[in-house]
Amino acid sequence: MSLIKGIIFDLDGTLLDSMTVWSSIDREFLIENGIADPPPEVSDVVKKMTVDESSQYFIDRFGLSCTKEYVIWRIEDMVRHRYEEQIPLKPHAVELMDHLDKRGIPYGIATATYKGLAEAALKRCGVYDRFRFLLTDIEYPAGKNYPDIFFGGAERLGTEPVETLVVEDSLHCIETAKSAGFPVCGVYDPVAEPDRKRIEELSDHYVRSLDDIIQIL
Repeated sequence: MSLIKGIIFDLDGTLLDSMTVWSSIDREFLIENGIADPPPEVSDVVKKMTVDESSQYFIDRFGLSCTKEYVIWRIEDMVRHRYEEQIPLKPHAVELMDHLDKRGIPYGIATATYKGLAEAALKRCGVYDRFRFLLTDIEYPAGKNYPDIFFGGAERLGTEPVETLVVEDSLHCIETAKSAGFPVCGVYDPVAEPDRKRIEELSDHYVRSLDDIIQIL
């Protein structure tokens, strides 16, 4: 792998221990809106979508009478207090950032999470100002199904894709980054266990803990 000069981190499941929150919230929202027994695979489907796409998906698949704007607002409202008050950083996240700062390696975040929620969690954890950027589907509406968000991150870091490490826990995001020429470090998260074998195959490195990344830089 080429010398790494910058890093683009995913947020949920990579820096924040938050993936199980989304699995439960999807079901809670559907039950609240009259879907008594939401299919268990619904979270696996929408995790590959942008906020806009997932909200429309809920309306179309389950015949909800509410607007897309309501779905977006309600789900964000349901999880807001968890991001503002509860969800922790993953172990060794700060240790890794300290190491990157000492090495002079800049880093930022590209996430599919609501921007307000991401900002709230990062500020509460005291690390928001350490990142060069926080990119979401506000800036890149296509999300991580297309590589534009990764190219935008590399541009903001002042690095070329080949020297910009993408750190991710989700298979579809890893596939996008790899196809665009970025080296990838897969990070273990229990929610992504069904995809773990394929993630390990695609990733240039695969770690179970963030402090392991220090050893590969």
